[in-house]
Amino acid sequence: MAGLGIGLIGTGYMGKCHALAWNNVASIFGDVERPRLITLAEVNAELAAKKATELGFANSTGNWRDLLSDPSIDVISVTTPNAFHAEMAIAALEAGKHVWCEKPMAPALADAIRMRDAAARSGRVAVMGYNYIQNPMIRHIRRLIGEGAIGAVNHVRVEMDEDFMADPAQPFYWKSEASSGYGALDDFAVHPLSLLFTLFGHVEAVVTDMVKPYETRPLTGGGERPVENHDIASVLLRLEGGISAALMANRSAWGRKGRIAVQIFGSAGSILFDQERMNEFQLYQASGRPEEQGFRTILAAPHHKPYDRFIPAPGHGLGFNDLKVIECRELIAAIGGDKAHVIGFDDGLRIERSVHAMAQSFAEQRWVSVEE
Repeated sequence: MAGLGIGLIGTGYMGKCHALAWNNVASIFGDVERPRLITLAEVNAELAAKKATELGFANSTGNWRDLLSDPSIDVISVTTPNAFHAEMAIAALEAGKHVWCEKPMAPALADAIRMRDAAARSGRVAVMGYNYIQNPMIRHIRRLIGEGAIGAVNHVRVEMDEDFMADPAQPFYWKSEASSGYGALDDFAVHPLSLLFTLFGHVEAVVTDMVKPYETRPLTGGGERPVENHDIASVLLRLEGGISAALMANRSAWGRKGRIAVQIFGSAGSILFDQERMNEFQLYQASGRPEEQGFRTILAAPHHKPYDRFIPAPGHGLGFNDLKVIECRELIAAIGGDKAHVIGFDDGLRIERSVHAMAQSFAEQRWVSVEE
């Protein structure tokens, strides 16, 4: 049986991640047919041809719509800037293709709804690129919570910080445009929201504050341009089951490179995780003698599936691109009709609704229900 035929739109950071995942999924897991890398699309034919050679695609094009009419393409990866996701994903679904779309769904809620509806009409698999949920450590944390290892969870804190926009001399680019979204919330905080959803379910209500650390950014040709969205967001949340939570996101945090710090507090213990140390977590259980109680570090190991597919020894560690390979394998499972650990467009839309409720809360300075 031939493997899935793959089309890829975009070859930036996430486009390369998708390409690496499609290239490696069969070798890593050994239980799927090797995907056929059919056509790569970029903004022009020259760049597309160069990247197709580098990433192993048989064909290239400067027009992404060429992928829609190719019957040999089964799945289209959409890895373009946020503003293009809706048009491309909807067109791919209407052409009968499965879709793997990077987060967020779209800057406008109406477009995200259109994406969800197009997926429902198509009958095809449509999933979002939330690869942090694929970390074997996150999977095991979810298992521990489900088993009651720390009792009833009563509070969660999540912080996501990076410093790629910390420098005030950073030139203005599309991530500071209103057309790209709210800023830290939808470009950024959707990742911790995906973790909250995976571990506890959806957000029910929010109250939000947002900040622009720099009102303007310089233009490369001289002058400056007003920043149109917010790089810092602080949110109080109520999760399913009445769990209280706090979310803080900062794209301007000097020294933070890939931090998603999760603190989970329960009636019988606590769990701590930080994406910058993604191959470990800390577990505190309020049991035994007080003299020996304390946090202990759990290192990733082969018994934390599917770590064993990559490395046979504990403590050696997976990386960001490995999580993308795991996500790719889950997508293939979903396409095959099997149970899969992915965030489809239905749940992706709930995450989008959470983001828009946060923005509404900031604008109106009040608590907002996610379903309003």
